[in-house]
Amino acid sequence: MNDSSNSYTPPKFWVWQKPNGGQFASINRPVAGPTHEKALPVGRHPLQLYSLATPNGVKVTVLLEELLNAGHSGAEYDAWPIRISDGDQFGSGFVDVNPNSKIPALLDRSGAMPMRVFESGAILLHLAEKFGAFLPADPAGRAECLNWLFWQMGSAPYLGGGFGHFYAYAPSKLEYPIDRFAMEVKRQLDVLDRRLADSAYLAGDDYTIADIAVWPWYGALALGQLYDAAEFLQVDSYVNLQRWAKQIAARPAVQRGRMVNRTWGEPAGQLWERHEASDFDSKTQDKVAAATGSTG
Repeated sequence: MNDSSNSYTPPKFWVWQKPNGGQFASINRPVAGPTHEKALPVGRHPLQLYSLATPNGVKVTVLLEELLNAGHSGAEYDAWPIRISDGDQFGSGFVDVNPNSKIPALLDRSGAMPMRVFESGAILLHLAEKFGAFLPADPAGRAECLNWLFWQMGSAPYLGGGFGHFYAYAPSKLEYPIDRFAMEVKRQLDVLDRRLADSAYLAGDDYTIADIAVWPWYGALALGQLYDAAEFLQVDSYVNLQRWAKQIAARPAVQRGRMVNRTWGEPAGQLWERHEASDFDSKTQDKVAAATGSTG
């Protein structure tokens, strides 16, 4: 139903209205660059990850845990939380690593000079090539893997910034944007479901960075873990996607990767910082709280 009372005529010049409402409004602004001086911590491993367990952050921690599980000891890493609600992403040190002020960001110190890698897809590709894993070596397989990796990078903004924002986070529910983005998300789910009807994984028979990129967004959505929108989008009807989502969710490295830099939810599933494999056994928030008598 159209409601003319909600119509909007854009002004000649757009002006930033800071109190624009909506969850996460405080982290958005129309300019780049740091807001304050703050150096990033650095651990002892060559790979330094600065992130949070949002879908884009989970991609990278899952791949790192998969690499370690596959025996690539050089993939040991320090993971530091970037609390975006507190504005950590606008600190000078983080902006030096990622001028776009978005998580995740990786500093690879394994070479003669530190190398910054930002954008989650770029980080996945960098790590897959660095360790020769989860990326097919043959040209056709590599191309198919990258097709789906970049499909995710281009498609997920419609899911997160589009559907997720208007369905879950906007200050008021508006029919037009919710309908518009729900239609697009369901089209994307159908794209995945049709592909997974013909293939065990997105790039073919093998699990790759394409699956690792897509799963934290669309796998989580299919399993009812994103935006509380499973019933609204009827995700159970995508049976091939459901099979794939559950299969990946059962992987131990995926379960570990989802915990890293998570600062919300069940305390047993929160590992604020990750520096050693043993941290999963001793430093989740339930264990920290039991040892200190505090949840903070």
